[in-house]
Amino acid sequence: MRYLAFAAALFLPAAAEAAPDAYAVRPSCEASTLPCYTAIQLALDAAARDTSPQWITIHVAPGDYAEKPVVTRDRVRLTGSGAAGTRLHFGAVAQTAGHYHRAGWGTPGSATLTINAKDVVVSDLTVENTYDYLANDSLSEPARIRNPQAVALLLDIASDRVRLDRVALLGYQDTLFANGGRALVQRSLIAGNVDFIFGNGQILIEDSEIRSRRRAEPYVAGAFQSFIAAPSTPLSQESGIVVYRSRLTGEKGVPDGAVALARPWHPTTRFADGRYADPAAVGQASFIDCFMDRHIHADHWATMNGTARDGTPTLVFRPQDSRFFEAGSFGPGAKPREIGMTWRPAADIVRIRDAIAGWAFVTK
Repeated sequence: MRYLAFAAALFLPAAAEAAPDAYAVRPSCEASTLPCYTAIQLALDAAARDTSPQWITIHVAPGDYAEKPVVTRDRVRLTGSGAAGTRLHFGAVAQTAGHYHRAGWGTPGSATLTINAKDVVVSDLTVENTYDYLANDSLSEPARIRNPQAVALLLDIASDRVRLDRVALLGYQDTLFANGGRALVQRSLIAGNVDFIFGNGQILIEDSEIRSRRRAEPYVAGAFQSFIAAPSTPLSQESGIVVYRSRLTGEKGVPDGAVALARPWHPTTRFADGRYADPAAVGQASFIDCFMDRHIHADHWATMNGTARDGTPTLVFRPQDSRFFEAGSFGPGAKPREIGMTWRPAADIVRIRDAIAGWAFVTK
């Protein structure tokens, strides 16, 4: 009988081995105790092969990772070893990056990191687009390329409930492209110069630093040299880009009074009667309880050109016709000049935070 029981046990199916819920990314995998890869994309690919509903954490060791990873699996945590030690970087630019995008669009194709999934947490690392924007900016026409947008982070159309904590997003033009659902950024740095937080998504940035970077082209005193936000929020959406309890700073070389809080972006859309800027994209941006340094322009808000029906960029959108708002500003650049801004949000910041990031159980 003992022999029969032993023989039967040989033919019983082995218990399924649990799929790992954590991976490591390291320059060398020799000493890793976790399933290990030498590239972030390889670890993301391994995570994507797990179709279970479990969360998967990818631990990225200190080091420089030159790649363009895409997150497509829901419930992924991508965590580095600190923004000063773990750096993800790539140097694509919109002028030549169309082949990276499913529809051939250069701006999203330029992104160093793309998130196209739900329930994603990114923490403790730097994401940088290293395209040499300043070298191009120093050129005169026609030597300058026409499309110098270079995205560090793209929150793509299927993204939602994305949380960024203790990250540094570094670029120049179009650093952070919010093109999906809801996102929360906390205790982080976002640096750039032209429209460097933009898109039609809902994003709450709080307890963070928004750093304006210099331009290489000559500055005309009193003009706008750069723009922090360029929302294209659809009218059906109550909130767009909300910056709360954060510090607006300028790096060395940024002139005083040269930077706008936001300008209204109306993406060009093809209609039956021709090509013109989308009238349903009425951008929403709020700056609430923020420190504003002296680089902020006295008008605070700027106009933005759109494409008219004849195909020329002559349609002008005014901040007064957009959904722009600020309250509780302080610091050398906080006092605005009166330019006729009248729009007010229907909800206070408590309700706005809950609507954008209530899923993150924000309690602060």
